[in-house]
Parts: sequence; structure tokens; C-alpha cells
Amino acid sequence: MNKPTPELDAVRLDKWLWAARFFKTRSLAAEAISGGKVHVNKQRVKSGKEIKVGAQLSISKDQLRWEITVIALTTQRRAAKDAALLYEESPESHAARQLQIIQQREQREFMAHNGIDHKPNKKERRLIHRFKEG
Repeated sequence: MNKPTPELDAVRLDKWLWAARFFKTRSLAAEAISGGKVHVNKQRVKSGKEIKVGAQLSISKDQLRWEITVIALTTQRRAAKDAALLYEESPESHAARQLQIIQQREQREFMAHNGIDHKPNKKERRLIHRFKEG
């Protein structure tokens, strides 16, 4: 017989970030919070902070930024599809993040095509030495 899960009114911030799949482990979530990468209602907080539905979170990770509103609480980590239902991202935040991802991708492609992407082999080194010597 399935027991009904009690409605949660508040959850620790580090636990919620882990359950919502923003961080792989709770300790990484706690490090990000203590490092000032996560703000609740535009204020810096500690990892033990209890968050409630409707809290505004600002999360910075790997040069990307999310501006989200908490719409559901859980302490259990679920599939990525289910985790995406725990929050709602602002349209401006989503657009800015997608633009930044595209720019990073273009920059990587430019750097790969623009520079040498491998160490010269013996034949190439000989050609370089001949060119430098005259």
C-alpha cells in the first residue's frame, strides 16, 4: 500500500538544488552557495536556508546564469524531466543563456579552425626548423 507523501512547506536550499539537478552532489551545491553563486530573493544565503514555493533563485554555474522561480519542493532526486517541473525559468534568463551557449560554441569552433590543434610531428618539425633557419 502506497503511503501519501506529506506536503513540504520548506526544504534546505542545497538539497533542493541537488534534487532539481543543478548540481551533481549536495556538497557541490553547498560549495556554490557558500561561494556566492546562488542567491535567494536577491540575497546571499547559507546552504541550510529553508526555501519555499515562490522563492526567486539566481544560480551561476560554468559561466551560465539561471533566474528561476521555485514552483514545487522535493528532497528526492528524480529524472531530469521531473526535475524541470520543480522550477520555472524567466524568458529573459532562458534567452540570454541560449545566446551565451551559441557564442561559446562559435568561439570554440573559431579557435579550433584558427589555430594548430595538434602537436607537430617529426616531418612538420623539420619543415619548421628549415623555415626558421632560412
